[in-house]
Amino acid sequence: MPSPEVQASIDAAVDRLRVGASAWAERTPADRRALLLDVRAAVGVLAPEWARVAAASKGIAPRHPLAGEEWLAGPYAALVALDAYAGTLDAIAHGRSPLHAIRFGAAPGGRTVVRTSPLSAIDRLLLSGYTTEVWLEPGVTAGQATDAAGLASRHPSGPGGVGLVLGAGNVTSIPFLDVLYELLANGRVALLKVNPTQDALIPVFERVFAPLIAPGFVQIVRGGGDVGAYLTGHPGIDHVHITGSESTFRAIARSGLRVPITAELGGVSPVIVVPGRWSRADLRYQAEHVATMRLHNSGHNCIAAQVVLLSEDWDQREDFERELRAAFARTPKRPVWYPNADARLEQVRAAYPDAVWSAGGTRAIVDGGGEVETTELFAPVLGVVRLSGADFLSAAVAYANERLTGTLGANVLIDPTTRRQLGSRFEDAVARLRYGTVAVNAWTAFGFLTPTATWGAHPGGTVDDCPSGIGIVHNALLLDRVERTVVRGPFRPFPRSIGRGRFSLLPKPPWFVTSRTGRAVSQGFTRYRVDGDRARLVLTLVRAFFA
Repeated sequence: MPSPEVQASIDAAVDRLRVGASAWAERTPADRRALLLDVRAAVGVLAPEWARVAAASKGIAPRHPLAGEEWLAGPYAALVALDAYAGTLDAIAHGRSPLHAIRFGAAPGGRTVVRTSPLSAIDRLLLSGYTTEVWLEPGVTAGQATDAAGLASRHPSGPGGVGLVLGAGNVTSIPFLDVLYELLANGRVALLKVNPTQDALIPVFERVFAPLIAPGFVQIVRGGGDVGAYLTGHPGIDHVHITGSESTFRAIARSGLRVPITAELGGVSPVIVVPGRWSRADLRYQAEHVATMRLHNSGHNCIAAQVVLLSEDWDQREDFERELRAAFARTPKRPVWYPNADARLEQVRAAYPDAVWSAGGTRAIVDGGGEVETTELFAPVLGVVRLSGADFLSAAVAYANERLTGTLGANVLIDPTTRRQLGSRFEDAVARLRYGTVAVNAWTAFGFLTPTATWGAHPGGTVDDCPSGIGIVHNALLLDRVERTVVRGPFRPFPRSIGRGRFSLLPKPPWFVTSRTGRAVSQGFTRYRVDGDRARLVLTLVRAFFA
């Protein structure tokens, strides 16, 4: 248990929130939007400090190309989310649904599709070639979705109480975004317990949330497991949301928890590589793509790719595996920083004696099977599984659904020619994947970064069985009855994307771990979101071409 002094401090924070809950319920959408814009201004001022502190906590120098990850996954993610929520609240304040100007489509199985990005010219430029769409539960119509959109911000039902957010320790925008969702989707004021790995960012969080802390809508506490246990049993808490491990979730859920809980818990994410005729440049680019999915943030991501599914019969399989090993080896070395990750690497070393290690023995590619399929390693280890048979795509979908633990995200790589040949069978395969986000020629993390997309496990998780969690977050359009997000990206970068499938202006996305200009471009994108300076944006786009 925490000390009496810490308990008293927590009790006081909860008391302030319980008073604030009534005041929050009375705030109009216009009032809430004004508060978010104040938070946005604070994020703009603190963005450099946010990114610098986050990079330092992971052992990355502030001007290293990999520091770009901390710009995109920190202040950039915060800014685009605030803008998206502000747009939703503006629509509601003027008596409109957040979906009043959104296009709809259809997906297999009677699903309505909401085209959630890009929604602006700047997104079409900065994230050229990438789109997201949210598939609603089968049977939900566009009219029903339009009427329901807005959740507690449009359909309030009185004070929502106090929500406890147990913040993630790996990606710095996660606790920030989870707090916003409590406030705007659920109508609850929020008590954020920061994960100890992010204690250095507490001063930043306190300042960016200051407009919400002062009136008692947000409070921040720090501490370890003892503080978390005290909070989950606190009589002033009405709901718990956790981003973390399944083991932590089970410990909370089985401790006599008396309030509802939602969670995002990660899992073993597949990359399904559909056989086709790829050029040498395609092989190299997509190998770097897969390396990014695994090695971003040193593999300490809930959505990191963990198992690559290949066709044993693909005549380019060995070429691709060779490029994948080379991409792992040439990606800049970085610290394996998350607690207990070194111990997991040692377990992998013992379980997979034939693993191919690189970067001084800090990352590995292993032949699939065993632990790599059933346990989220949260470390830079990638498994390769080879499947035989004529219908590889169907076999890979079944394998991903039935053999791999978790339902958070799945990635599919497919060249445009093969995609056309498969026709409707490909969309049927996407529909059969039981994952909360499916990315086609993209990494599912793009769905995480897109605020109008949804993020969370595939529906169906329960307190007793939810390997990837319960519920969704982000979802800045505040959609109801969501099944999944589908991300689509270009198979080839610029200029090879010209006339050869989905077009993109990006020569190499700045989030690729092999990008030489990742920090400069990611920082430039963030600064543009802050100040809208188009002259500096042009310079950033020029730098992107030297990735």
